[in-house]
Amino acid sequence: MRNSPYPPIPPIEMPAARTVIAPGRGELFLRDTGGHGPVVMLLHGWVASADLNWCGAYDALAAAGYRVLAIDHRGHGRGLRPLTPFRLSDCAGDAAAALRLLDASPAIVVGYSMGGAIAQLMARDHPEVVSGLVLSGTAQHWQDPETRRAFKALGLVGLMLSLAPAATWRAGLRRVGLKDSPQTAWLLSEMTRHSVPDIVEAGRELGRFDSRPWLAPLAIPTAVVLTSRDDAVPPRKQHELAGALAAEVFEAPIKHLEITTNAQTYNPVLLRALAAVAGREGAAVA
Repeated sequence: MRNSPYPPIPPIEMPAARTVIAPGRGELFLRDTGGHGPVVMLLHGWVASADLNWCGAYDALAAAGYRVLAIDHRGHGRGLRPLTPFRLSDCAGDAAAALRLLDASPAIVVGYSMGGAIAQLMARDHPEVVSGLVLSGTAQHWQDPETRRAFKALGLVGLMLSLAPAATWRAGLRRVGLKDSPQTAWLLSEMTRHSVPDIVEAGRELGRFDSRPWLAPLAIPTAVVLTSRDDAVPPRKQHELAGALAAEVFEAPIKHLEITTNAQTYNPVLLRALAAVAGREGAAVA
């Protein structure tokens, strides 16, 4: 967005940035609030980044006594740019590697939307780094006909992003009701950090993802923060996910993209889920 009258100033002061060199992977970018409390690893959704997805929750989780780590996935934000196709399983491996290298495992892993698929893969492929699981605004699969039809348009979206990234992102934000503003200027500046080929391939990966054949109740505490007004991941699919895991359900009455704009509703529910998973029923709730 080259002609915005607004500077791309973040809405809050973000937690400290850090990079970790993961052997065989590359340089991983994370936010880290520090502290000595239980570690929570936040996994963001598709076409987001750690900051875009979780900026509304950083302070609340840190104030409740958690050390918060939030990673940018491959091709998203400041994440890795490997010269290989985007794979959700690689994102799970990146997050697990970061926890090991920071001596921060096992951690409670929180996955939102696409991050929920990555969190499921972490629990399956890297169980030793996961002490608890909180899944939100996510599902076991995106194989239903309406979602598959939407994913078929990814080729056209990718072409538009390649030719005119700022204009395409701006059009997308306007479709969800966001007009030019200081906040939108920051959103657009963050979204233009994405790798277009990786974003498109990530959408295709979500269309292929299906944990129904292997997902089962885990030997660790699990919870689902169900976004009950969700207009992207139907609540019935979130209920199915909770049933497959025999997970405790905590209801947050927000739409899919309101995780930051309606943080005052979402964060207390997320904190209750974290407290239950961590066995900290007396923990502070912001």
